[in-house]
Amino acid sequence: MTTYVPRLKKQYKEEIVSALKEKFQYKSVMQVPKLQKIALNQGVGAGVTDKKIVEAAIIDLTTIAGQQAVSAKSKKDISNFKLRKGMPVGVRVTLRDNQMYEFLDRLIAVALPRIRDFKGINDKGFDGHGNYTLGVTEQIIFPEINIDKITKIQGMDITFVTSAQTDVEALELLKQFGLPFKNHNIVNNG
Repeated sequence: MTTYVPRLKKQYKEEIVSALKEKFQYKSVMQVPKLQKIALNQGVGAGVTDKKIVEAAIIDLTTIAGQQAVSAKSKKDISNFKLRKGMPVGVRVTLRDNQMYEFLDRLIAVALPRIRDFKGINDKGFDGHGNYTLGVTEQIIFPEINIDKITKIQGMDITFVTSAQTDVEALELLKQFGLPFKNHNIVNNG
């Protein structure tokens, strides 16, 4: 019996590794950057006053990710926002290995093309260490979400954590996976 391997994981091993090794002149396959994890975060500021919003966000993010999401708690008291330490202020989930590749495939093939007036994603979300964060304004771009059951449209951040040393390597890795960047003007700062 053959075990199931996600399409992008197979593509990474068969095509992307050799393409990146050739482009950046790596001496070993182990130097080739890889996608380590994808973290999904959703800030739920209104969750301070209404617990149902946090519960709905957990259900939405769990549905999107295919893995149980957890609430993120505040680390300190902020009286101006009526916030106490330990109150839920967001929802998060971290995907690795097969679930990560499955989510990435759905994001590229289905969710991103559903964004209104989509012209590609911005390449300004790199942090200087080879990680990329993409902001999505509506969770309803994911087909798993039933639009009739949505009470509030929420945005989310999707962070791609790679083993790349520079943003240029990370950009090339994500482009090889098929993320549709609109313009490529990253200067090598590594």
